[in-house]
Amino acid sequence: MNPVVGGSVMAFPSIELIATVGWSAPIAIEDRTIHAWGFSLDGSPSFVAQCRSWLNEDERGRAARFIRQQDQVRFVLVHGGLRALLSRYLGVGPDAVEMYRSKSGKPSLKNELQGQPVITFNMSHAHGRALIAVSKGQEVGVDLERIRSDVEVAKLSERYFTTSEHATIMQLTQEQRAARFFRYWVAKEAVLKAQGIGLRALSQCEILMAADGVGAEVHVPVGSPLQDNWRIRFLSCGEGWEAAVAAQGMDWKIVV
Repeated sequence: MNPVVGGSVMAFPSIELIATVGWSAPIAIEDRTIHAWGFSLDGSPSFVAQCRSWLNEDERGRAARFIRQQDQVRFVLVHGGLRALLSRYLGVGPDAVEMYRSKSGKPSLKNELQGQPVITFNMSHAHGRALIAVSKGQEVGVDLERIRSDVEVAKLSERYFTTSEHATIMQLTQEQRAARFFRYWVAKEAVLKAQGIGLRALSQCEILMAADGVGAEVHVPVGSPLQDNWRIRFLSCGEGWEAAVAAQGMDWKIVV
């Protein structure tokens, strides 16, 4: 993995990469560091079956509830792949990775590293791609979205964003609005997911874009349910995509 450099674009290889020889080698992670992994959710039938075998009973049940076969397969791939990835940080098999979900639905690990800060993670997937962030001893959030022109940007930003964010979007040309809307959206979602808070708090934080275009500060008003002092890092995922990683404080770095 390499530190994020301005202008560098994340790759999204097939998630079946995790079945290749050498993938099981342990991964070490430094404090105040976030590893970002991108995958494309496609794989052979045998690999899908392997991923399914790693899932617990709850995950298999959730997969079975999808009506479309493609949605079932993608669920199995992303959750099985997540287990395989986390297993490398924990030093256990993918089927031995133990997770639980908070009341808000935020997944976390039960496994603990002996004498080490707990491994944390967050995941987002959209339109056949997955983005996974892994850290140690700090909460992390991530969101990935494909920019879509069919979204009612004016109506949604007025309802869910702050007044200044909505005004910024509306000052742009019609062609530019969707991209800015989704940039705000992934930043907010990353913060909310890191803190285990639902979409009701979208308007309870304001995203202040940095001049370099790759970062942002998060302003939290008095009375907000959100914690303060969070920072955003945007990831370049190719034309038509927006992605962001969120963590607390300023002294963290991200590598992909």
